[in-house]
Amino acid sequence: MDRRSPSTDVVDGVLAALADPTRRQLLDLLAARGQATATTLADELPVSRQAVVKHLSVLDGAGLVDSVKVGREVRYAVSPGALDTTARWMAALAADWDRRLAKIKRVAEAAERDLK
Repeated sequence: MDRRSPSTDVVDGVLAALADPTRRQLLDLLAARGQATATTLADELPVSRQAVVKHLSVLDGAGLVDSVKVGREVRYAVSPGALDTTARWMAALAADWDRRLAKIKRVAEAAERDLK
């Protein structure tokens, strides 16, 4: 039985896509510009337009960008849905660890009181 949820697949895709610094830089550029073409983005990076297109394809596959064809150009923009899902997962993970650490602290403090 597979226990993976659709949100787990989204988070996995986002984390894999964001593991590459060029893809993170592309997202930063798109967030600052709103929309941009691969050619415009390549002008800002030390990689070819073809490499930018490949990176954008990975970001698109992870649900991090959307593309819209305008005439002969393809314009890309950040798509926040997958990022929101990942942020919620990270917040839940952090809350779980906070609860665990608080419990360890209570146990340690109780043990310290018992030793006195």
